[in-house]
Amino acid sequence: MTDKALNKLAKHLYAQRGIPHPDSNYLAFVPQSIEQAIAVQQLMITQHDTIAGWKCLVPQANGQLIVAPILSTAVSQTIDCGIIPSIKDGQPTALIEPEIAFILGQDIEPYRHYSNDDIDQAISATHMALELIQNRFSREIQPSFYQKLADGLSNQGLYIGPKIDTSIAYQASHIEVVVSDGERTARLQQFSGVHPCELPQNPVYWLINYLAKLGIKLSAGQAIITGSYCGVVKVPMATEVNIEYIGIGHFNIKFYDLLA
Repeated sequence: MTDKALNKLAKHLYAQRGIPHPDSNYLAFVPQSIEQAIAVQQLMITQHDTIAGWKCLVPQANGQLIVAPILSTAVSQTIDCGIIPSIKDGQPTALIEPEIAFILGQDIEPYRHYSNDDIDQAISATHMALELIQNRFSREIQPSFYQKLADGLSNQGLYIGPKIDTSIAYQASHIEVVVSDGERTARLQQFSGVHPCELPQNPVYWLINYLAKLGIKLSAGQAIITGSYCGVVKVPMATEVNIEYIGIGHFNIKFYDLLA
């Protein structure tokens, strides 16, 4: 793909993030490699002045890389959280992924190698967090992995919940996740959560060095999320619910339609 094609694709994908019926299937220009997909992500960053951080996993056995910038300003510790809902049979639903966020306390300069200890020292806090999910591809066409990677792997934002002890976060291979009503009188959903990368900090070590090799700087205050404990969770809109990681913490949240 030419630079012109990459720019056109980036503009199209970025535009899909703010409309009720997005379609990221831009068949005129289709990325053919991880490098092209990452280049499109970087072009989208230039279209948005600030980013909340990054999402990632460790590299997959099939060679796929799960990495994408969070192209929004993080929503932090307020009850109300805007989201573009998923609509099925006329019913809007918020799609979320319960995760842990690692907050950087300092800038991470590119073109350096960072040890695990270096990275641990750069992390200033850990928080309960929700990745906000939006499927931007038409159901009629099955996108390739490179298309999904360029589009940002379904991310539409990040909610940062209460701070949790870093020593607890670093041991959180399993978390029991409970979704209750706002009064915590009735459990609506419960999941025996398992981290997809054994421990939530493992992808952070990979991500920082991967981005450093690409010449990408990370900034203090950015958050890194590293995979859902229980996949995508559907919760109602305009209804206060409680999200609990048993033994770790909990918070109330109510989702409203960003486009309403």
